[in-house]
Order: sequence, then structure tokens, then C-alpha cells
Amino acid sequence: MTLRTLPLLLLLLPGCVGKGKYNALEAALTEAKTENADLRGSLSGKDQELEAAKEEIARLEAQQLALKDTLTQVRNELAEVDLRLQSALAEKADLVKTKARLSASIEEMTQALDDLAKRKAEAERRVAEFRDLVARFQELIDAGKLEVKIIDGRMVVQLATDVLFGSGSASLSADGRKAVREVADVLKAIPDRSFQVEGHTDNVPISNDKYKSNWELAAGRSITVVKEMLDVGMPATRISAASYAEFAPVAPNRTDAGKAQNRRIQIVLVPDLSTLPGFEELEELAGDGE
Repeated sequence: MTLRTLPLLLLLLPGCVGKGKYNALEAALTEAKTENADLRGSLSGKDQELEAAKEEIARLEAQQLALKDTLTQVRNELAEVDLRLQSALAEKADLVKTKARLSASIEEMTQALDDLAKRKAEAERRVAEFRDLVARFQELIDAGKLEVKIIDGRMVVQLATDVLFGSGSASLSADGRKAVREVADVLKAIPDRSFQVEGHTDNVPISNDKYKSNWELAAGRSITVVKEMLDVGMPATRISAASYAEFAPVAPNRTDAGKAQNRRIQIVLVPDLSTLPGFEELEELAGDGE
């Protein structure tokens, strides 16, 4: 039995049942109608809730899709940022290498500039020293007794042996002794410098009872000059003798004039290596090798 058939039944009941029973059924019908109305109202509310829920679900789904799109965009942006970061790190590494290379270049250039400044100072000092040497010997230069030259980077006082010695001899002539003494007086006044007297000959062989070769003749002449310089006060610790024979010519030996130029005594100012750039490094290297 349903609520739709219940009213029809109630119409038939008054003749079939008692009045009390009829009233009870009618009350039940009224209560059922009320419950039905309540159920319909509740169902209508549920339908509204369901629609609201569907709308909320649709909104959430749309929001979810939007979040997925945002997440995809964020991931893409993150990937791009990561690429930029990797590129920046690589660029930083390159910059670090470039900085190191430039720092090394700056250090090298600074060292090169320091060395250049030292070389310039040394060159200026040597030029000043050469000018001073020329000034000291100017009178003797003007008299034609000697020359002051730069030979192989060394300052040299050069005297012709034809003025100092006789042919094949290592004994000083009177004029030669005077010239050597004049030179020694000038040189010994130069402080803190050492000198080497070098004997040179032409290429004409010599062989006599005293000198068997040009080596011996050139050595004898340089030693004679050293002894004469010692006699006028040159400290023995500042002078030495050497022989080059005919093996360091300054002119061709094909002519008499060339041979005359090669027959000479050279008094060399021994370079002071301690003033040269790199001397300290050389000292350290020599010390490490001991």
C-alpha cells in the first residue's frame, strides 16, 4: 500500500470499520502526508546541496586544471632558470679562469716592468760611467795615446802595442811606461772597480828564444802592463792579466793597417754582475746547486 492508495481506502473504510478506527487511520494519513512533505522538502534541499556540490566540484576541477597549468608553467620556468643557472655557473667559471689568467698576466707585466726599470737604470748608470771614463781620459785621448771604446758590451781602454813595445818584445818603452802609468793613475782613482789587462797580437806567427807563440807574447805584454800599474799603486786585488793572442781581432789581418789595430793592449772594466737584473735569482740558483 502506498500513500496514493491510502485516501481511497479511507473513503471505503467508514462503512467497513468503526469510527474510532477510521479516525486513527485518518490521523496516520495526515502524519504520512506531513512526513511526505518533509521528505520532499528534505529531498529538495538535498537536490540543492547536490547541485551546489556539483558546482563546487566543477569549480575545484577548473581550479585543479588551472593549478596544473600553473604547475606546468612553473616547471618550465624552473627548467629555464636552471639552464640560466648552469650558463651563469659556466660563465662564472670562465670569468674565474680569465681573472686568474689576467692576474698572472698583470704579475708578469709588473715583473717585466720592474726588470725593464732595472735594466734602464743599469743602462743609464753604464752610460754615465762611460762618459765619466771618457772625461777622465780626455787629455790622453786628445793626445792620441789611447781610445775608450765599448767592445762586446764592455768598457775598454785601448792602447796600441806599437807605442808600448818593440816588435816581438814584452818590455815597455819609455813612452810606453809613461802612458801606462798615466792610465793607472786614472783607473786606480775609480772606486770599487776591477780591471783586466788583455794582450792581443796580429796573426803573424812568432817564434824566438823567449816567446814560442803569440799566446806567450800577448801574455808577457799584459803581465808587464799589470806590473807597471801595480808599481804606481793599483791594488793587486783589482787587476788581472789575460792573453788572447791573435784570436780576438778588431780588424782584418789582410793589411798592415789592420794588423796594427789588432796589436793592442786592452784594459777592460770588469762588469759588476751584482747590478744586473736577475743577479739575485742567479745567486739563489747557484746556492741551490751547492
